[in-house]
Amino acid sequence: MLCLKWLQGGMQHEERVTDIVNVTANVSSRINLMRIVLISGIIFVHIPFDPHSSPFNGAYGFFDWLRVFLRDSLFRVGVPCLSVISGYLLFRNGKAPQSYTETISRKTKTVILPFLLWNSAFFLFVLLLQYYGIGDGYLPDLSEANPHTISNLLLAIDGEPINLPLYFLRDLFVCILLSPVLAFLIRRAPLPTLIFLLLLAAWPISIGIVLRNSILFSFSFGIYLSLHRIDVTLIDRYAALIAPAFIALAALLATAAYMTGPGLPLWLEVCRNLMVLVGIPGFWAVSAIFIRSRIGRGLAGTGSLSFWIFCAHYPLLFCLWVLWNRGGSELYPIFYLLAAALALLLLPLTNGMARYALPSFHNLLTGSRVRPQTEIRAVQNRAAEGRQVRSKQR
Repeated sequence: MLCLKWLQGGMQHEERVTDIVNVTANVSSRINLMRIVLISGIIFVHIPFDPHSSPFNGAYGFFDWLRVFLRDSLFRVGVPCLSVISGYLLFRNGKAPQSYTETISRKTKTVILPFLLWNSAFFLFVLLLQYYGIGDGYLPDLSEANPHTISNLLLAIDGEPINLPLYFLRDLFVCILLSPVLAFLIRRAPLPTLIFLLLLAAWPISIGIVLRNSILFSFSFGIYLSLHRIDVTLIDRYAALIAPAFIALAALLATAAYMTGPGLPLWLEVCRNLMVLVGIPGFWAVSAIFIRSRIGRGLAGTGSLSFWIFCAHYPLLFCLWVLWNRGGSELYPIFYLLAAALALLLLPLTNGMARYALPSFHNLLTGSRVRPQTEIRAVQNRAAEGRQVRSKQR
């Protein structure tokens, strides 16, 4: 398997200077590129529909198949890929962070605080709409919900939050809390640990620790890549083969799901969960190709925009769906295309407006992911000096 090639590969030792992490500039740019592409793709995963407009009805033929391809296959591996990145960067120096308490304190600010701000704001917004009888039936009735449901919708204790995609932030923080244990196991017994976590990810059962088992496996795989200093560019030479093979497998899975859905048989659900094995190297191969283009390099420099899109897209899609059902056309493809276009237009626009008008608050909402320009220039200067030193040494 493609992931096993990384498991068997050794790390090519080299000095690394970059803008955020101790990796090459190319890898850093590709990580940023993957973030914005995957998170933009997750928008298509969450475009709402009702039983009458389900893609499995087959009312719109190829268009419905395309929805299944984007929603249930191609971008379904988006969150696992983001988890790999998080695990990889947490141990970016090939060792555990020096202070566990400092790491938890920092991640509380960059992960938990944005989760609470975005989720609580959407909770209050939905509560207000439902008070006036708007949006009934789209989300749980908050006025009638029991304390357990409310605690999940607000805090995702053991269920999904009201701002659904933010379950990833909840699970990510749990993985960070468990990172010393995961690192110990991966350092001592990497293959058995990863195989066990993969089996948990593949089988549709809940273990009660994370809401999505695939996140635990993917995060641990990212830790493995860092701790064992695996050269993540190892598969780049095969990118032209891996990328189309990944797309073809995603299309095959989408076809099977389209023909059997919405209730998938167990074997197909397991296969869909195992797509993470193909999706991680698949999207990494795509990034190797895409980063060579001007568009790819531009997207790699979008900074905090990806986090803003991730947190804000679900509330926006909910609002568009409510408005559409109060007076839109019955042709669902029109809504689908409009929702995708408006989300991809409005989210970057609102991010820029918030960053300009309320920089401090925007910094809180994005988990302090916006770095001062002076710091960016300083790191770029250090990178340039590092390249000059290595050039002279040669």
